[in-house]
Amino acid sequence: MCVGLSARVVAVNKDTALVDASGAKREVSAELLDDLEPGDYVMVHAGVAIAKITPEENKGE
Repeated sequence: MCVGLSARVVAVNKDTALVDASGAKREVSAELLDDLEPGDYVMVHAGVAIAKITPEENKGE
């Protein structure tokens, strides 16, 4: 079973992003996503942001 975690992007620095998942902040790889900006929501799996999601799709907030 694969588990993804929804998170809000706090900051972007080249190929990494600082994300906030229900108050827990961590740095993840952002290499797979183009045009990632603070405020975007992403799905994170195994330390990698794998997809942008809409705020409505975000179940973690």
